[in-house]
Amino acid sequence: MASHRRFAPSFMLLCSSMLVSASVAAQAPAYDLIIRGGTIYDGSGKAPVVGDVAIKDDRIVAVGKVDGTAKTEVAAKGMAVAPGFINMLSWATESLIADPKSQSDIRQGVTLEVMGEGWSMGPVNAKMKALETERQGDIKFPIEWTSLGDYLSWLEKRGVSTNVASFIGAATVRVHELGEGDVDPNPEQLARMRALVKQAMNEGAMGVGSSIIYAPGSYAETDELVALTSEAAKCGGMYISHMRSEGDRIEEAVDELIDISRRSGAPAEIYHLKMAGRSNWGKLDTIVKKIEDARAEGLKITTDMYTYTAGATGLDAAMPTWVQAGGLEEWIKRLKDPAIRARVAAEMKQPGSDWENLYFGAGADKMILSGFKNDALKPLTGKTLAEVAAMRGKSPEEVAMDLVVEDGSRVGTVYFLMSEDNVRRQIQLPWMSFGSDAASQATEGVFLKSGAHPRTYGNFARLLGRYVRDEKLIPLEQAVYRLTTLPATNLGIKDRGALKPGYYADVVVFDPATIGDRSTFEKPHQYSVGMRDVFVNGVGVLRNGEHSGATPGRAVRGAGFNRCS
Repeated sequence: MASHRRFAPSFMLLCSSMLVSASVAAQAPAYDLIIRGGTIYDGSGKAPVVGDVAIKDDRIVAVGKVDGTAKTEVAAKGMAVAPGFINMLSWATESLIADPKSQSDIRQGVTLEVMGEGWSMGPVNAKMKALETERQGDIKFPIEWTSLGDYLSWLEKRGVSTNVASFIGAATVRVHELGEGDVDPNPEQLARMRALVKQAMNEGAMGVGSSIIYAPGSYAETDELVALTSEAAKCGGMYISHMRSEGDRIEEAVDELIDISRRSGAPAEIYHLKMAGRSNWGKLDTIVKKIEDARAEGLKITTDMYTYTAGATGLDAAMPTWVQAGGLEEWIKRLKDPAIRARVAAEMKQPGSDWENLYFGAGADKMILSGFKNDALKPLTGKTLAEVAAMRGKSPEEVAMDLVVEDGSRVGTVYFLMSEDNVRRQIQLPWMSFGSDAASQATEGVFLKSGAHPRTYGNFARLLGRYVRDEKLIPLEQAVYRLTTLPATNLGIKDRGALKPGYYADVVVFDPATIGDRSTFEKPHQYSVGMRDVFVNGVGVLRNGEHSGATPGRAVRGAGFNRCS
């Protein structure tokens, strides 16, 4: 009995300790973050429900009614809660180096920047590194990587606020092996180009991206593009293209894209679908039918767009590609030859027979000069080409050539080419995603040295504000689906783009009543409004409308990552 009496106090102490531990466990927060009482648009396109989203570490762990506590709770009553948006066409390749906070996109809810429209940041060889370093404009940086995978890892290690992904650029592969001339690869060169695509797919590329309106990408024949895309298709990748024409020959260009998809076995997407030039505005029905017929055949053809009637590129799109053969330096050298200048000027005044003449499609009075490298030319930013021609007392064609020579660059240019009615109709297409076709900038620092297209600051907010809330073209749940789950599905990303347990915690909280764009062509450097909170991999990057400075972004790799050897 004595032994039992000696044991009793110890037993009681043990029980008491267990009760305290259980009590502490019960009180310990179960989650890192709970977003409470928001209207949840989960990315599926289904009607929203009011509920909570719980996050632990970098993952969503519960959606709906969530019991328990969290280290941080965010009240979201009356707010929309959605997956982070996917920018299907981002040019944040260099802007994230200058400013990793990705302000203009984060403030619209973008949590994934997808790069690689024809050009990618790798692979690069020694000659390419030297040329690109020499050609850098306002943003200057050492090229410390060689492959595309190296670049994505470098960005991630350095720290960025958004997630990043990339296609491998068909033009980049071509320049790596062939230089910038108008030549076709021989079998050995094509084999090396295919090997570069395979390597990039193994490093996580999403597929092959082309931009075949511009030299030197335009020099690629269809068979070359099929060969490169076939390598991507073997690794689960897709083909995505700024097609050979978006204007006078758009029907043939869509046919080529569909042919590349069919022959390679890869899904294909049309970058920034548009009918460029007034004479082409009536072609939308024909193009939609071509895409619908291909989809009915079983091909996975999709599109993306920006929500504006003007595009932005360079003065290279105003001149024939033959004059640009060999690269920027050779182009400038030719533009100093009076006989060549006369020929270029004559071709600029008529539709391009084998090239896309945006100068003819827009006209000098609807071309805004937006980006110069030469400080002496920066005062011309925001003026039309027609205005500068009048100032200089020369023809617009002559001035366009002069500016390329004087600036030592392609000169950033905004072209007004599209119909607002077509923009509205395209937004309603069920297979349409969205991309800014722009860098992610800030209203400070180096970015103020140049102009910008308003899509840089407003593409996604404009969709949700003007076209969804105000014009009611599509319901908000459909818009969220096409900003999130649809592009994630097209890219083959399985754990982002939806509010589901187990998915990465890329989550946005915004006010549907106030979200909207503020950037204009006259005053482009203005942030959008209405986005309150943005979480990337579970970390608050935008809190109560202000950037936290956090850089939790990661490289998002494609289906072939470490499996395509």
